[in-house]
Amino acid sequence: MAAPPIVVKIGGSTLGSHDTTLKDLVTLQNQGVDVVVVHGGGNVISQWMQRQGIPPRFVNGLRVTDKASLEIVVAVLTGLINKELVAQMHTLGGRAIGISGIDGGLLEARVANPELGYVGEIVSVNSGAIKALLNGGYMPMIAPLARQCQDDSDHSGGPLNINGDTVAGELAHALGAERLIFLTDVEGVMDGAGRVIRRLDQRRASLLFQSGVVRGGMIPKLAACLRALERSPVADIIDGRKPEALLDCLNGRSTGTTIVNQLRPPQ
Repeated sequence: MAAPPIVVKIGGSTLGSHDTTLKDLVTLQNQGVDVVVVHGGGNVISQWMQRQGIPPRFVNGLRVTDKASLEIVVAVLTGLINKELVAQMHTLGGRAIGISGIDGGLLEARVANPELGYVGEIVSVNSGAIKALLNGGYMPMIAPLARQCQDDSDHSGGPLNINGDTVAGELAHALGAERLIFLTDVEGVMDGAGRVIRRLDQRRASLLFQSGVVRGGMIPKLAACLRALERSPVADIIDGRKPEALLDCLNGRSTGTTIVNQLRPPQ
């Protein structure tokens, strides 16, 4: 693995009939670009929870995960969504391997907030498995789960649900990623008047974060961008529903929000 990889977060809500994200990923792989993909699946998880009579609950954009919910989260993320995405990548001519943050000891976490249940806060990243897959010519597609640290709790060593945006930010930080790109179902980060902010630096992004203008699911995205920018030059939050949005972003035609590291601007 020569150059640092690009980390791309894709959400289930952006993958539809007009979406070209998976085709864009195959194009990048064929061009020799190393890409690490983190996928979400919140909408599908919520659907399966409702089928089981479990109403989804969120606090600051993070899913509350009790024991019954955790079983659904693990099954849907690692079984259904991850394998569907890998299968589609191979159908399009790509080479991908699906794993979760539990595999290879990739992510270790502790319970972040008892109010959220089995939701983890990442404490360590072991990126060896990712580097091995990239060196072997495969694109890692990662389900956002982690293994709980060995402690004295009943759940010690068990799986924890992690917000996919948070996982993407931590992986970008650990890998010193060339870029972190969020493909989401909104146009970008909005100001108080609902207009897309095209460009931010870390200082302005931090102020926006603290001001309360950013809400809901955008909170963990912006926090992940700020985490990645500690070691990466640039992060983007773009509308993944637009055809070739990922390729356009990498070719300097982003229509979303670009956040730059003042000390390490993109080349």
